[in-house]
Amino acid sequence: MQVSVQTTEGLERRMTVQVPAEQVDQEVENRLRDLCRNVRMDGFRPGKVPFKVVQKRYGAQVRQEVINEVLQKTYGEALAQESLNPAGNPAVDIKQGLESGDLEYEAVFEVMPEFEVQGVQGMQLERPVAEVTDADVDKVLTDLQKQQAKYNQVEREAQEGDRVIVDFTGKIDGEDFPGNEGEDQPVTLGANAMPPEFEEALVGLKAGDTKDIEYTFADDFPTESIRGKTAIFHTTVKAVEEAELPALDDDLAASVGVAEGGLEELKNLIRKNLSAEAERASKAGLKQQVTDKLAASNSEITIPKALVDGEIATLQQQMQQRIQQQTGQQEAMDLPGELFEEQARRRVLLGLVMNKLISENEITVDRERVQQQLQELAASYPNPQEVIQYYSQNPQMMQSLEINVLEDQLIDWAVEQAQVEDKPTDLDSLLKPQQPQAAADEGQAEKSED
Repeated sequence: MQVSVQTTEGLERRMTVQVPAEQVDQEVENRLRDLCRNVRMDGFRPGKVPFKVVQKRYGAQVRQEVINEVLQKTYGEALAQESLNPAGNPAVDIKQGLESGDLEYEAVFEVMPEFEVQGVQGMQLERPVAEVTDADVDKVLTDLQKQQAKYNQVEREAQEGDRVIVDFTGKIDGEDFPGNEGEDQPVTLGANAMPPEFEEALVGLKAGDTKDIEYTFADDFPTESIRGKTAIFHTTVKAVEEAELPALDDDLAASVGVAEGGLEELKNLIRKNLSAEAERASKAGLKQQVTDKLAASNSEITIPKALVDGEIATLQQQMQQRIQQQTGQQEAMDLPGELFEEQARRRVLLGLVMNKLISENEITVDRERVQQQLQELAASYPNPQEVIQYYSQNPQMMQSLEINVLEDQLIDWAVEQAQVEDKPTDLDSLLKPQQPQAAADEGQAEKSED
């Protein structure tokens, strides 16, 4: 086998492989002779079919099978011989040998980049920290009161905190559109469950009132046909209901599942949960800073297009699934790859950098942390043991969990190398939803080499 490699552009390589004719021909002949002993053909006894008859009938098919196997085998051997680490599947072009003679083919592919990770040493981080105050606990109690509230119909204009029952029909340029109608829809004013424009327009209305409410859909709205368009919703108020909050007492605690200890035990549980959330948010804040700094410090790394394209396809699929879950729309949507390119490039870059750091520093997955994370994940479901069993029997799900744990271990390692200063903040600010990029970066360790 002869191998030559040419660098075309950037990370792309064109590898030419030549395989002697006898390596293919001998295997083809061996398989045809096996067929002679086993094939059944009219006019011949079993095992007595002449070689030339079998060759004429099956020769082309068998040769193609052998060539495919030789391609796979020699491609791997050629990569090892030339010490090449491909970033994706090759584009293979057979130059000669399909029918006879030496087999020669070209494989064009990208290789993984070689680089040194920058930005770890001297990294400066701010750890966001917040104390849980009595006011924070009281705020959660108030939210629980609202969740347990009873609503009584009133004969007055709607105001903040009321629940308004409405029917509506929306039109865009006088035409219907998907999801444009609603009947007996409850809208709690100030809850921000509906667009602010919609809730604000209902303030001051009473049962029997009608109003046309104008709303412009966002440019990235899931349903493509109405993105960026303005709808007029003809809305009828059917009822205005006032909230009656339950008392802050042991009965409220019992209503949310705290059977013993009453209100004081509920407060203790709230404080404990808020402290745990604050700790998770603090770690998430550190992780966000580490990934941001690693991405910025290593932005000059040349990224294989094959990996970016694969990540774009993954992101498109994930977005499609989310849209289907949220809207019930099963029809596939046109989601241009450009929408995901920046995010995909960042994910691939971080995957390369994090894998390099994990390898260089010999960080191995902590099995105890994997089990702990699995227990925490399962605890959020009605039947935790079923979730644990499902993960344990699903290698792909367990691998995903292990990758997340490995990432957390890497972040812990990076924080240990950094200069970290605590930055006091209030709980509300700490618990605000993290930037979308934090979740978007999740699960990148090892992924770039899959």
